[in-house]
Amino acid sequence: MTTDFAATRAMFHLPDGIIYLDGNSLGPLPRTAAARVAQVVEAEWGRMLITGWNKAGWMEQPSRVGNRIATLIGAEAGSVVMGDTLSIKVYQALAAAVEMNPSRRVILSDTGNFPSDLYMAEGLCRTLGDGYTLKTVAPEAVADHIDDTVAVTLLTEVDYRTGRKHDMAALTALAHDKGAITIWDLAHSAGALPVHLAACGADFAVGCTYKYLNSGPGGPAFIYVAPRHADRVRPALSGWLGHEAPFAFDLAYRPGGGIERMRVGTPPVLQMAALEAALDIWDAATIEDVRAACLALTDQFIAGVEAVCPTLTLATPRTHAQRGSQVSFRHAQGYAIMQAMIARGVIGDFRSPDILRFGFTPLFIGADDVARAIAILADVMQNDLWDRPEYKTRARVT
Repeated sequence: MTTDFAATRAMFHLPDGIIYLDGNSLGPLPRTAAARVAQVVEAEWGRMLITGWNKAGWMEQPSRVGNRIATLIGAEAGSVVMGDTLSIKVYQALAAAVEMNPSRRVILSDTGNFPSDLYMAEGLCRTLGDGYTLKTVAPEAVADHIDDTVAVTLLTEVDYRTGRKHDMAALTALAHDKGAITIWDLAHSAGALPVHLAACGADFAVGCTYKYLNSGPGGPAFIYVAPRHADRVRPALSGWLGHEAPFAFDLAYRPGGGIERMRVGTPPVLQMAALEAALDIWDAATIEDVRAACLALTDQFIAGVEAVCPTLTLATPRTHAQRGSQVSFRHAQGYAIMQAMIARGVIGDFRSPDILRFGFTPLFIGADDVARAIAILADVMQNDLWDRPEYKTRARVT
């Protein structure tokens, strides 16, 4: 199948006059999502009431949707389950992985990792005590620090600020050679580029769905556990729905079979309905086509911006193998510049201290959009259109 990107673009609600380069932060609304959620609200919740858990398949939804995501991240069937937030899934994976490697006390991550992942690791280390520590190194130095003291590597495949991409296969192999367990955060990978969890031998992976998977604000996260570990990991968050028989109402916890034990609380049925509608778009697309088109768009953007905006400094790797699906430029006035861009219909975002961040999702962004965005950015920079007080006042969300 060859992906028809004109057809996939038509599957999204995109406001007129807007070039949306922030799908790496929040994906746009799939056109069918509102009707799908309305169906769940009216026909299922409204008419079935509590019987919807059985009649509408709400209880099975986390595993059903997890299997659909598994196909996008190269995971085995039955190895992915949905629910809760990404931070919770990071904590679950970390706690289980550390317990699997009891003779070691170091969690290794990098300084480009998303802060919330590091906060979860710090919190777990405080809870465990007994010498557990989080060690962070520069992203490019990770391989040099995987040694026989490391219990777990906690890495986000694509850096949220720069778009730098780790080599999952190489780092997973190195970690295993040194006796470490691997956790991969796929927040900026799932739905953006091919991921091969099973082929790489990854132990755990987590990710969110509101970015490239377009589930909407607050969309549920997912967790992957390699099948070879699934029946022996012990979930630190022993939630009701991770129990082997939730409706037996046992006072003692018995973990469910396989990936089901990584469920915690009640699944967000309405939000997952929006995600199911969004995943239908992948019936008309392949991740390989998306990746190829994305690299072409990011090449176009990098070359175009560097030709007309010499004061912007590229922060994203030029090499395709090291680049995710976003392009970041540095400038001391990055926040104000981005606000000026947004005011002119090009929506990206800003990451402290100086990153202008642009995401490229070929499912709804094309070469014409990129050319227009370059022209608008050139106008903003060449005419100092960013240098206005209203563009320098920081909003709560940047």
